[in-house]
Amino acid sequence: MKFFKSKAAKTAQAAGPEIVELAAPKQPLRYRIKKDLQRNALIYIMLIPVLVYYAIFKFGPMFGLSIAFLDFKPAKGILGSKFVGLKWFKSFFSDYYFKRLLGNTIRIALADLMTFPLPVILALLINELKNKKFSKMAQTIMYVPHFISTVVICGIVISLTSSTGAITQILHTLFGVKEQALLNNPSNFLPIYILTELWQTLGWNSIIYLSALSGIDQELYDAAKVDGANRWQQCLHVTLPGIAPTIIIMLILKMGKIFNVGYERVMLLYNPAIYNTADVINTYVYRKGLIDAQYSYSTAVGLFNCVVSFALVMITNKISQKVNGSGLW
Repeated sequence: MKFFKSKAAKTAQAAGPEIVELAAPKQPLRYRIKKDLQRNALIYIMLIPVLVYYAIFKFGPMFGLSIAFLDFKPAKGILGSKFVGLKWFKSFFSDYYFKRLLGNTIRIALADLMTFPLPVILALLINELKNKKFSKMAQTIMYVPHFISTVVICGIVISLTSSTGAITQILHTLFGVKEQALLNNPSNFLPIYILTELWQTLGWNSIIYLSALSGIDQELYDAAKVDGANRWQQCLHVTLPGIAPTIIIMLILKMGKIFNVGYERVMLLYNPAIYNTADVINTYVYRKGLIDAQYSYSTAVGLFNCVVSFALVMITNKISQKVNGSGLW
C-alpha cells in the first residue's frame, strides 16, 4: 500500500528532525461503514430492539398527532377525515375551563418544582452518615415506596385521609380539624398531592445524586482539610460543584416533565368536588379523549401541552449553557 506524506508532515520535516507521520489515503464512506459494521456487528445487533421499540412506540404514534388538525371520524380514518386547521386549538383557548386548567397546571408544577432540591439534600445527608449499616437500612426504607404501585399508594392516602382515617383523626384531635374526608376540601389537594409524591419518589430520586457523590475525587476533600475547611465548607466548595453538572441535567429533564405534573396521581386522588383546584391539562385530555370520545380536540390539547414542555426544555438548556457552559447538548 502506498503512503503519502501529509502537508502537515512535510512542514514538520522542514522545521526540524521531528518524526514524520505518514497518513494513509482516506477510504470511501461506503467502505468505512462496511468495516465499522463488521467490526461492531454485535453492538449493532443489540441496538436493533431499541430502535424497533422507539420506531413503534415513540415515533410511530406521532403520525396520529395529525388528527389535531382534522375533524377525525374513526369510521373514515385519518386519511378520510376533513382537514380543519387550527379549529381545535382555537376551541381550547376559548374554552371556559382553559384558564382553570392552565392555572392549576402551573400552580401544581411550581409546587412540584420547589421540591427539586430535596433529593439533593437527602443524598448529601445520607453521604454524611458514618454508620454504613444504618445508611443502607435508611436507603432501603426510603426506596421501598417507589416499587409500590401508584394506585396502591393513592388508595392508602385516600383511606388515611377519609373521614375516619388515621390522619384525619390525628388532625381532629390535635388541631380540631373537622372529621370529614380531607380530599373533599379543594384547599387540601395540593399539599396532599405533594406529600404523596415525595413519599413515593424522594428516596428513589436521590440515587443518581448518591452515584454522582461517589465519583468525586477524595483528594479534593483532603486538600480542603489541609486548607482548614470544615464540613460545611467542604460541602459548599467541593461536594456541590462536584455534582453540579448532574443537578443541572436533572433540572432540565424536570422542566421537560413539569407540565405532566404526575397526572396519574392527580387522576387517582381528585374527584369532581375539587376539580376547580385539582383538574390539570392532562386529566382534561383523558376525560375529553377517552370518556367523551372527542379525539381531535383532546389530541390538540395534548399537543399544546407537549409543545410547551419542549419549549421549557429548550429555554432551560439555553440558560444553563449561558450561565454554566453545560447542558443536555
